[in-house]
Amino acid sequence: MIALETKKLTLTYGEKQIIHNLDIELPKGKITVFVGSNGCGKSTLLRSLARLMKPSNGAIMLDGKKISSMVTKELAKQLAILPQGPITPEGMTVFQLVKQGRYPHQSWLQQWSKKDEQQVQMALASTHLTEYADQAVDSLSGGQRQRAWIAMTLAQNTDTILLDEPTTFLDMTHQIEILDLLAQLNQKEQRTIVMVLHDLNMACRYADHIVAIKDQGVYEQGDPKAVITERLVHDVFHLESKIVQDPVYGFPMCIPYSNNRPRARE
Repeated sequence: MIALETKKLTLTYGEKQIIHNLDIELPKGKITVFVGSNGCGKSTLLRSLARLMKPSNGAIMLDGKKISSMVTKELAKQLAILPQGPITPEGMTVFQLVKQGRYPHQSWLQQWSKKDEQQVQMALASTHLTEYADQAVDSLSGGQRQRAWIAMTLAQNTDTILLDEPTTFLDMTHQIEILDLLAQLNQKEQRTIVMVLHDLNMACRYADHIVAIKDQGVYEQGDPKAVITERLVHDVFHLESKIVQDPVYGFPMCIPYSNNRPRARE
């Protein structure tokens, strides 16, 4: 089944064309990761999928329905996005932040409800933040803050979640923590997760479906074990490398070559 798809999608910034005539299908209930060099259009594409950017041409479909025809609140009930580097208002507590995820479900006639409270508490529990609910977000560690923002998207209770570089500026421990959390949400709740990652090895480890972006379109897409090759790394990232099998998990692992370091004997 397909969660999100684009048909002849074209995206531009002013006179500059970023994505051209793009057709992609992103599988439902799976983790999809966009990879590619800086400036290739990964984040732009992700934003367009959440209707944060209007296409110059083409259409974006969510569960078979054009998102351009959907009422904003209805779209927000089906799809959530966590942009890169979100800023929390000073002094806001974790509970107050996560609570914002319930706004699409409220109206003048129906304000805060028991279901809203339950969804927030479930989101806090899923992200292991229950004990931090009354703490200010800006007092937390980087990994905890990112978990708080993810909790907000979970409280929104959508089937599809988009994340733009959710591990940026996090150390290795917190990167694994966040990606493990997303993998657990996908496996336990069958949520469709689409994200942008810079680390190709992390993408290979966590993605069911990888989309490599190059020259305003898709260079290659599919299962990481099938599509991540030395040729892809060369063509997409302009880097010579060796692709080996991760000795622990069996996924493709990219070892980039350096001109300034001697290679070990093979």
